[in-house]
Amino acid sequence: MSEQPFTPHQLFHSKKEKLEEAILTFYQQTQDSGTTIQVLLAAKVRYQLGDTSFNLFMKELVRHLFAKATINRALRRYFFFFADYFTQDEWKKLSARCFPTEPVATELVEVTEAAMPGAVPTAAESS
Repeated sequence: MSEQPFTPHQLFHSKKEKLEEAILTFYQQTQDSGTTIQVLLAAKVRYQLGDTSFNLFMKELVRHLFAKATINRALRRYFFFFADYFTQDEWKKLSARCFPTEPVATELVEVTEAAMPGAVPTAAESS
C-alpha cells in the first residue's frame, strides 16, 4: 500500500464526527481493512496524545474488522493495540482467529539440507 487515504493533518486535526464519517465512507467504498485499521490506530494515537474524545474511537468498526473481515497482515500486526475494545472472552476468541495454530509439515531431510548443505546425500548423489 503506497498511498494513504488521509493526510496527517486530517487525522490529527479533523473533528471527531467528520473523521468518523470519512473513515466509515472509506471502508464502505474500499473494504480495505488493512488501511482502515492503520487509520484507526492513528486515531488511537491521537487519544494517547490527550484528545479524550477519541477514547474507544469507532469501537463498532474495530470490532467488525477483527471479527468479520478477512484477517490480513495489517490486522495481525495491530491486533494487540486494540485489546481494550474487547472483553476477555472475545479477546481469546479473536486471538485464535487472528493467530491460528497451524501445524507446519516439513520433511526432516529438507531442514537438514537447508541447515547443512551437503550433509545428507540426495538421490542423485547416492546412485
